Amino acid sequence: MPSARRLDATDARILLALGRTPRATAVALAEELGLSRNTVQSRLARLEQGDVLRSPEHRIDPATLGYPLSAFVTVQVTQRMLDEVGRSLAAVPEVLQVHGLTGPQDLLVHVVATDAEDLYRIAGQMLEIPGVERTSNALVMREMVPYRLTPLLERAARD
Repeated sequence: MPSARRLDATDARILLALGRTPRATAVALAEELGLSRNTVQSRLARLEQGDVLRSPEHRIDPATLGYPLSAFVTVQVTQRMLDEVGRSLAAVPEVLQVHGLTGPQDLLVHVVATDAEDLYRIAGQMLEIPGVERTSNALVMREMVPYRLTPLLERAARD
């Protein structure tokens, strides 16, 4: 969800420093950035309360958990059942993320699997969800650009 408040350059500098050293203390961040400890602590607290700082789960490679296969599944949903389908997809452990889309497909679902047979099982499980009309799978061959925000934070830090 979009944040109601835009980050300023100081927030961006704090987040960049935190990205470089995720376990840095507020004191260490303050020293690195030339800010007061209170400033860093209050801004970090505000960022956490505002859902700007999300779970560090995205840093874990699913392959290390036994899920080396990654795929994107587009899903067509019976209209008015979108929320129910979303809740059902959230109950599938292999579903990493679900995005609502515009256009002919309603959802883009990022899933992981142990192998092709496991992906087939997951796809079948998704098709059994009431309201799911059709799915289409695309295997991820390799990640070309990993999820990143650093270029945007660097731009914001200059503003």
